[in-house]
Amino acid sequence: MPSASPDRSSLNGRVPDSEASPRNELNKNPVEGFSAGLIDDNDIYRWEVLIIGPPDTLYEGGFFKAHLHFPKEYPLRPPRMKFMTEIWHPNIEKNGDVCISILHEPGDDKYGYEKASERWLPVHTVETILISVISMLADPNDESPANVDAAKEWRENYAEFKRKVARNVRRSQEECM
Repeated sequence: MPSASPDRSSLNGRVPDSEASPRNELNKNPVEGFSAGLIDDNDIYRWEVLIIGPPDTLYEGGFFKAHLHFPKEYPLRPPRMKFMTEIWHPNIEKNGDVCISILHEPGDDKYGYEKASERWLPVHTVETILISVISMLADPNDESPANVDAAKEWRENYAEFKRKVARNVRRSQEECM
């Protein structure tokens, strides 16, 4: 760690390089479909993730890079996740920001769409976040889209939606070579 290490008191007892850290938890309980690690060993709040497109989905065979940014208040507040690889999906904004309930601030949804139990809880881990994202790739929620155009295409012009996703998968494979 550099001499200007982060204020560990702001992590609310979850020191990232301790036995209870997200990184150590992933090492003890590896999950298929992704790999994750620090972008920079000197910054415990910024992670890079590689999600492998889940089998039997339109995203199968793709290699999608994303960043997770943890707030200083983690685990009381959720991280933000952004795909760096282009990806066409109803629940991923055009700029790559991921919009799923598990990453929404804790508490009641002011619009009444989500239950508080579906939103961020301090018990969530990098593993549960990434499993939720992989599940989202397999089963988009087009009723509450972050990318309205992708959701509309998913419903009304599925062939075009599939073509765009296939192009994203090919590009992601080329980027990994």
